[in-house]
Amino acid sequence: MAWNTPGSDNSGGSDGRTPRRRPNGRGLDALLDPLRGLFGGGAGGGSNLLRWAGIVVGLWLVFNCFVLVTEQERGVVLRFGQFSRVLQPGPHFKAPWPIERVTKVNATQSNAYSDTVPVFTRDANMVNVEINVQYRIGDPQLYLFGSRDADRVLKEAAQSAVREQVGRSDLDTVLNARSELTVTVRQRLQASLQDYRTGLVVTELNLPNARPPDEVKDAFDEVQRAAADKTTAINQAQAYAKQVVPEARGEASRVRTAAEGYKTSSVARAEGDANRFSLLVEQYKAAPDVTRKRLWLDTLQDVLSDNRKIIGGDSRQLIYVPMPDKRSGPAATGAPLLTPDLLPPTITTEPGDSGRGARPTRPTGRDEVTR
Repeated sequence: MAWNTPGSDNSGGSDGRTPRRRPNGRGLDALLDPLRGLFGGGAGGGSNLLRWAGIVVGLWLVFNCFVLVTEQERGVVLRFGQFSRVLQPGPHFKAPWPIERVTKVNATQSNAYSDTVPVFTRDANMVNVEINVQYRIGDPQLYLFGSRDADRVLKEAAQSAVREQVGRSDLDTVLNARSELTVTVRQRLQASLQDYRTGLVVTELNLPNARPPDEVKDAFDEVQRAAADKTTAINQAQAYAKQVVPEARGEASRVRTAAEGYKTSSVARAEGDANRFSLLVEQYKAAPDVTRKRLWLDTLQDVLSDNRKIIGGDSRQLIYVPMPDKRSGPAATGAPLLTPDLLPPTITTEPGDSGRGARPTRPTGRDEVTR
């Protein structure tokens, strides 16, 4: 009996052992046919599996071995878990995982840390100091493997450096002169980071503010006002001293100079008088009468030179001549000479002179001059 009968669809064989061919078409079947052949759906299934496995392994190696490091990053390469090298910015190749592994860190980013630390000063005052630290990663290897947590180490080291340096300063320095203190704290912090192998670099450190705790703020403000008043009083006293002391020194120098001049002139005058007296004694011994008369005339001249002049005439009339002062005479003041006044004589009669002629009285006192 024939298996193929007219009108049947068993054109490709009906024994059940020959695979039935499907009509060529488009769609999902066209995509699944290569996969059927790859996983054993044909005589070449094993070779196709190896081929696809090789393609997958090649793509994995390409993506795993190629490393691109950006400009801000640095790549730390570990070979079997041990540090191997640092990759600089650019494309690089490495051994595939698990042989080598790359860890990227941002080496140019600036990180910030801020905190307020209560600190005791050298003079036993508590003050809250604000810390502001700017830092970056300087050594990627030390940052990853030098310490357990580099950022935490930096925070603790910053607080320790501030406490150490503030504890060595007094309150006035912490409040009003923190510039030198800031430089010292930064140097101490950077040395600590190097000792702890953190790989961090401090780019900037500031102590922007320092204030007392709120619990003692009122008492602290009172102390500050007292200190300000003290400084003001000291400055005023110093200014007064700078003004008075030079004046006193100048006055003392003037008095000293005047005293020395008076001393010199007095000694010279005394010596001159002594010499004059010695010469006068010699002259008196040589001619006593002449010397005595000359001394009398000189003395009379000195006495009358400062007195008013009264001149007696033959007619018994007295003429009063008001002479100007020698020190302010007409030559000095420009005043004209005064006109003499004519004083009539006063006729008085003395007891017992009735038989004789009366005579005018003479002026007495300081203004009297014997004709």
